[in-house]
Amino acid sequence: MDRCVNAHEVELAPLPLDEHDVLAGSPVAAAKTLGEFGGTEFGLWTLTVGTVRDVEADEVFVVVEGDATLRFETGESIELTPGAVVRLHAGERTEWEVRSPLRKVYVAGG
Repeated sequence: MDRCVNAHEVELAPLPLDEHDVLAGSPVAAAKTLGEFGGTEFGLWTLTVGTVRDVEADEVFVVVEGDATLRFETGESIELTPGAVVRLHAGERTEWEVRSPLRKVYVAGG
């Protein structure tokens, strides 16, 4: 990675979504790993409009674009809008309901 990139302009590579994880719409996921440091990976991830479920890794992310609700199987939910900083724990089961394409900068443990 260059010393600085614009999170809104980096081209991302498509990521496959398992059919059984898509709950609504026809969402498309994409990502790009920007680098690693101290045993962690950092990069960009996006998801278009729709609803998908996932099992999370240890991660901290900052939303830079979009509007979504992140729901946990515990019943907790978080509204995701630009500026939201979120901590995920490995193994958490989540549901992402995206109303406007979501883009985040993430740091994830290995």
